[in-house]
Formats: sequence, structure tokens, C-alpha cells
Amino acid sequence: MSDKNNTNIGFEKQIWDAACVLWGHIPAAEYRKVIVGLIFLRYISSAFEKRYQQLVAEGDGFEDDRDAYSEENIFFVPEDARWSKIASAAHTPEIGTVIDDAMRAIEKENTSLKNVLPKNYASPDLEKRVLGDVVDLFTNMDMDDTEDSKDLLGRTYEYCIQQFAAYEGVKGGEFYTPASIVKTIVAILKPFKNCRVYDPCCGSGGMFVQSANFIQAHSGKRGEIAVYGQESNADTWKMAKMNMAIRGIDADFGPYHADTFFNDLHKTLKADFIMANPPFNLSNWGQDKLKDDVRWKYGTPPVGNANYAWIQHMIHHLAPNGKIGLVLANGALSTQSSGEGEIRKHIIADDLIEGIVAMPTQLFYSVTIPVTLWFIAAKGSKKQKGKTLFIDARKMGYMVDRKHRDFTDDDIQKLADTFTAFQNGTLEDVKGFCAVADISDIEKQDYILTPGRYVGIEEQEDDGEPFEEKMARLTSELSEMFAKSHELEDEIREKLGAIGYEI
Repeated sequence: MSDKNNTNIGFEKQIWDAACVLWGHIPAAEYRKVIVGLIFLRYISSAFEKRYQQLVAEGDGFEDDRDAYSEENIFFVPEDARWSKIASAAHTPEIGTVIDDAMRAIEKENTSLKNVLPKNYASPDLEKRVLGDVVDLFTNMDMDDTEDSKDLLGRTYEYCIQQFAAYEGVKGGEFYTPASIVKTIVAILKPFKNCRVYDPCCGSGGMFVQSANFIQAHSGKRGEIAVYGQESNADTWKMAKMNMAIRGIDADFGPYHADTFFNDLHKTLKADFIMANPPFNLSNWGQDKLKDDVRWKYGTPPVGNANYAWIQHMIHHLAPNGKIGLVLANGALSTQSSGEGEIRKHIIADDLIEGIVAMPTQLFYSVTIPVTLWFIAAKGSKKQKGKTLFIDARKMGYMVDRKHRDFTDDDIQKLADTFTAFQNGTLEDVKGFCAVADISDIEKQDYILTPGRYVGIEEQEDDGEPFEEKMARLTSELSEMFAKSHELEDEIREKLGAIGYEI
């Protein structure tokens, strides 16, 4: 197994462990806001201070010119919000008020963050001695290298969000998609420079972070994508805005949180890449008020399940050569109820399904059900016309602990390479892992997209033992086991009888 995986952590765990002193001092619902707010404040103040010192050294008098910061994609931090002031007040009774005032000052200077930052630090529920200790922890972070510090705080932010998802259970799934799933989608889609990336249910913005990282790793810059997102939960929308700011990603999440089905904030957008982890099997999503919606090209989704509403919403927003990567519960692969089978049939017949990947269980913190990755291409844009790749990745990955599975980077690369080989026409089927099927093959399976139907069962390596000898050996071993079980039965009966119980 590769040493590098998606749970390797360093300094960010120290931040989390030390910050956990807050547990028991404030309500759990407020805990997340306290930590992510401090991470945000510490980073933008550090980035500002580094730029400030550069401008002072240049000696042209631009250190207080807001444009000198915005041109470098750095927030201008007013004096009352700079970390030096917060650090100096760490162990005073006013520390909560100082931090709240800092947040207000930043929002006033940076209108894109208006009403986004948490301002709950002066709350009487938050023990100020404990808050001061956490401020000290952030003060002692080494922030000398701007890019490294961006990665450090970004990773810390991501790690803390991941931990919140684990602690908050089902609710945590609303804002966090495991990094291994996000990285797999991004590695397969391969977003390119100057593309438009869209997520209609963006949570805390993980799809955008990994897309930006992918482009940066391939000789681009983080800012070379246009990011569009929408989120219906107010707190999660704010978290996404802060996540983008920390990462230096300019994102359009609309002026407020909103329901994507009822208030599409990017109605005219046609995106090059759409990546999403929509809520699984969402019921009561408002179908009765959207029956004649232009998005339902392949059929009206049922009232009790929004899976095919999400799929069609994304198809509607695809650019002519656009691609979709999304996560869905496995039921969407085979359901025939309430017209879903017919919708799936029409989508397949239009040759939009490029690939389906069955994922292992236990990748999510919030649910244990197995999920599938769908890869959909705009009509007429598939390299392999009339063909679909099926991958069964249910045996991939490894257990991080008793409850949680993860992929290594090698696992993710294997899936991405398999897709590339398929698109290039060089992929050979591997029993039990991958297979290429054409539309007529899928039609024979009643338009069911479960990968196991196509990839078959993994071939077992011949161990060289003749069949008759193997059967004789196995039946002998089984006979010995039966005999042993009878001995154990007799022993148990005897012991129970000795204390007055007969069976």
C-alpha cells in the first residue's frame, strides 16, 4: 500500500486535538463556527501581514493601498482585525469582543463576506480562558511561507470539517464529502485551465478545492478556474465561502443560500465540469410545484426521490463538451419505480452515460450504505460512442479504523488510468474489476447499470491441485470440523447439566 493516502495528517491534528479543549465549554452546534472562524481569521491576517511587509520594504508607500492587496488575491485586513491585536488580547476578559469586532471589520472591508463570518466569540457560553488558549495555539503557527501556510491552514480547515462530519453523524454528511471520493471524481474528470466548474449542492466546497489543486499540480494556478456553486443550508453556505477565501479561490455562490430546484441561482450557466454529492434519496423535494420544469428533458422525477431530478438538473447545465461526476446511492442504478427506470432508459439511449464506478461501503462518516460514482457526458461528446465503462471498486481501499474506509492515492490513480485507457480505446476487460458495454448490452440488462452485471466474477488463480484430490481433502477437513462441533455440544450440555439446566 502506498504510504501516501487521504488520511495522512500532521500539524492539523495537533490543531484539532488542542482545540478540543473547547468541548464542554460551548454548545456543540457553536463549536464548528468557533474553530473555522479562527482558522479563517488567522490565515487572512497572516497573508495580509506578509504582503504588508513586502510593500513596506518596497518603500513606495502602498502598504495601506487596498488595491495592492486585491491584485494579489489577498484580503485587506483593517488594523482592528489583525492577528497581532487578537494575540495581545488573548488572555484578557475582552478577547471574545475583540474577535467579534475583528470579524465585523473584515466584513466591512470585504463586501463578499458580508454576514458570512461567525460573530459568537463574546457569548457568555464561551469560556474566555479556554478561548485564549486556542488563540495562543494559532498564534504559534509558523506562517512564514504564504503558499505553505495556505496549504497548512487549508488542510487544517479540511481536517476539522472532516472531524465535525464524524462527530455530527448524519448531519455531518450535509457539508462534507470524503476526500477520497472527491479526489477520485476530479482525477477521472481532469478539469483543465480556464474551465467552468459547478456544484449545485456544494456543501463546504470540497469539489472546488480539489479541482483547483488538480489544476495547480498540472502546471496551472489555483485561480485558473471559474467556480460556481449553490447551497441551501445557511451555515454550510457560509463555511463554503470561508473555505474558498482561505484557498484563494474566487467563487460565485450566489448572494445567499437557496434551494437549487426552486431558485436556481445560475440559471443560464453551462458548465464544463459539474461535480456533486447531492443528498441521497431526497424526498419531499417539491416535485408537485415543478412538474413542467424545462430541466426534466428525460421525464418528470418522482415526488418521493430527487435522485433523477439532480441528474437532470446537472445535464441541463452542461456545456456542449461538458462532463459530470456525481455520487448517488446504489438504488439509482436499478430502480424501476415511479418512472425512474424510464428516465434512466432515455438517458442511456441518448448515449450520455460514460462510466459507472461501484464504491466500497464505509467511505462516508454519515452513512454506511454503498454508493456509486456516475460519469455523464454531454450529448455527442463521448470519445467512445455508444459505449459505457463499468468498474467494480468495492474491494479497493483499506480500513482506517473499524468504521471508516479510505483510498490510497494509488487506488485513485488506478481508477483514473482505467478511465483514460477506456477513452483512448485501449482498455481490456478485467474479470471482476472492469468491463466495457455497449448500449445493446445494457438494454439486455433492462437498462440496469449495476457494475457487477457487466464485470462478472474475478477469475480465481488455479492452484494446481487436481479437483478430485481437493474435494477429498476438503470433505475430510469438514468431517473433522463436524466431529469437533459435536464434542463441543456434548461439553456444553454436560456443563449446563451440572448447574441444573438440561437442553
